[in-house]
Amino acid sequence: MNDEDQQDPQALPARAPESARPAEPRPAESAHPPTGTLSAERLAAKALEATLLGGERKLRRREVAAGAGLSLLSARKLWRALGFPNFGDDDVAFTERDQAALSTVVDLVRAGVLTEEAAISVTRAIGQMTDRMVVWQIEALVEDMVHEQGVTDAVARKRLVNELPSLLDALEHMLVYSWRRQLNAGVQRLAVRAEAGLQASEEGREGDEDDAPLPLARAVGFADLVSYTSLSRRMNEKTLARLVQRFENKCAEIISVGGGRLVKTVGDEVLYIAETPAAGAEISLALARAFTEDEILPEARVAMVWGRILSRLGDIYGPTVNLAARLTTLADPGTVLIDSMTASALEDDERFVLVPQPAENVRGFGEIHPVLLARGEGKGLVVD
Repeated sequence: MNDEDQQDPQALPARAPESARPAEPRPAESAHPPTGTLSAERLAAKALEATLLGGERKLRRREVAAGAGLSLLSARKLWRALGFPNFGDDDVAFTERDQAALSTVVDLVRAGVLTEEAAISVTRAIGQMTDRMVVWQIEALVEDMVHEQGVTDAVARKRLVNELPSLLDALEHMLVYSWRRQLNAGVQRLAVRAEAGLQASEEGREGDEDDAPLPLARAVGFADLVSYTSLSRRMNEKTLARLVQRFENKCAEIISVGGGRLVKTVGDEVLYIAETPAAGAEISLALARAFTEDEILPEARVAMVWGRILSRLGDIYGPTVNLAARLTTLADPGTVLIDSMTASALEDDERFVLVPQPAENVRGFGEIHPVLLARGEGKGLVVD
């Protein structure tokens, strides 16, 4: 007998014939769907995905790239710019709408409207901004459901999948509307430079507008909440989230009313710009006053510098930004500091009072002469 024919003494005994076995009890009904059946939540998510993606996922990455007349390498560059995860060759992850979107970008490059580098940069801007926007919107909707419906966070997230379809058209409409308005505002900034801004940009240097090493003259400001770190350690997650949201909302409102642009928020700090020194000064004073008067938020240190910057990737760079950040750390709570060059651009404006402060040695800048900015004539910005 071969080894293969020998019976393993540890093997399970052979099953008895069906007729010899007692009837097995029927299993009780399970609360979970049978294997292979999707739960109601998964069915809702699948239906929502088909709506958002324009159909079922039927295409692989090579098929999409080929359909757009593009190499897989070039397609992957664009997908990475949009923030998509890495898909393998066998992953059925795309729809015909993905192929159409890829073709749209490719056609702009082939027509010579955009270089490949510009196309990737513009695509990355779309990917990063929409990613942050979607996370923000989802969290806002979940938080509202938790508060209004009295459910847990986990339950709210499940319910949101069912409620999102009724919101899609409105959210998409507002997105396109806002993008067009913001693009128009950007075009106006390109086409019409404020006279006060052009005059102030000549302060402290020789030459004209075209010889500047950095292209944009802007008021750059920082507002930094006082004692945020120690406060955050004493708060639970929900209270901290409300504080951060209140801070961001108040900053956004004031900066918007003042005609500025909120560049970014990082925890307890906001970075903003304005077209003229006066506009930057009004925003800065309004921010300092708002947080001093707020019954929940702590006071803020604020600083503003007029100078030249480089704008890239939705952010701003240059010595002006760095100096504004340094001045913020020198400001007392509830006050606004500016540098002497910015003060010279504001000295004839009766809306502002300028109070020179003792000289300070600042890393990377040497000795600087801070100036305290205070309210002069007028009420300043009014946020109703």
